[in-house]
Amino acid sequence: MLNNLLNGKKMINLRKLSIKTFVFTVLLSNIVFFSSCDENTGSVPDVYVDIYLEYIDSDPQYSDLRTTGGYIYITGGVSGIIVYRSSPEEFRAYDRACPYDPDCGRVTVDDANFYAVDTLCCGSKFSLLLDGAVSQGPAQFPLKQYNCIYDPNTQVLHIKN
Repeated sequence: MLNNLLNGKKMINLRKLSIKTFVFTVLLSNIVFFSSCDENTGSVPDVYVDIYLEYIDSDPQYSDLRTTGGYIYITGGVSGIIVYRSSPEEFRAYDRACPYDPDCGRVTVDDANFYAVDTLCCGSKFSLLLDGAVSQGPAQFPLKQYNCIYDPNTQVLHIKN
């Protein structure tokens, strides 16, 4: 009889443990699910980019790129590309899709030419001088940047990923 009582207590303890485990699993799953809905993932899609801009320093269509701090918009990437001249022989290329919400709108360069701003959706601001780093949120990730290879002898800028 003592054996039956002990086995009965074990069954009750196992049921309590199973219920607690189930409740804990459900709560943990809900926390993970609902917190991921608000999380900023910085997921600008990967797309193929392989663009050549020729005669950067002499072609009139690139006149805004002749000086340091100059920029132009070109097609390509996810939402277009900002080509920014950061020094006489260095360029940077940023996708215009805001990493906070790539489907919402496009960033534009501000009047001082130092920042790209998402004025349509979230108001995030990104430094063009610091590799597209976030200078004002809610975005948590920098602008997607593409590789730039510039040959000053041929005046060819190659933008690629």
